[in-house]
Amino acid sequence: MADWKDRVVGERMSVDDEFGEQVEASSFSRQQWGLIMTAVNFRIENPDDPETARLTVDTGKLPQVMPEIDNVEKQMASMGAGGSGSTSSGEGFLGGVKRALGFGGGDEDERYEEAETLVREYASLLQERLEENGRWAEACRVAASDE
Repeated sequence: MADWKDRVVGERMSVDDEFGEQVEASSFSRQQWGLIMTAVNFRIENPDDPETARLTVDTGKLPQVMPEIDNVEKQMASMGAGGSGSTSSGEGFLGGVKRALGFGGGDEDERYEEAETLVREYASLLQERLEENGRWAEACRVAASDE
């Protein structure tokens, strides 16, 4: 039996396209965003009542992919740097010096928070799209039967 996520693929694709602007405005590349999305799990809370049900996101696996997200950034920077004086992480000379001196340790926390915020915005947009297209009640019904 297919779960509710299988039934909303069309809406997900539409939201993916529309959400691209938010991703581009963030500190993440599209490749990094793809990794972020593999680390989250969407759930419908309270699916028995579509009026009060909410699409939520479990980001518990996100810390596990953050190092890989940084690796993607380093790979992209090293391909584009070509001797331009950037460090391998793409943070530039001053960023490398700050990191070496122990400053900027909060950057990782900030990126994690940014990833969580983007994922929650995505979930909100997806639920809105499902409601607009009359698919929310069906998704809730299927999610309720899966519990």
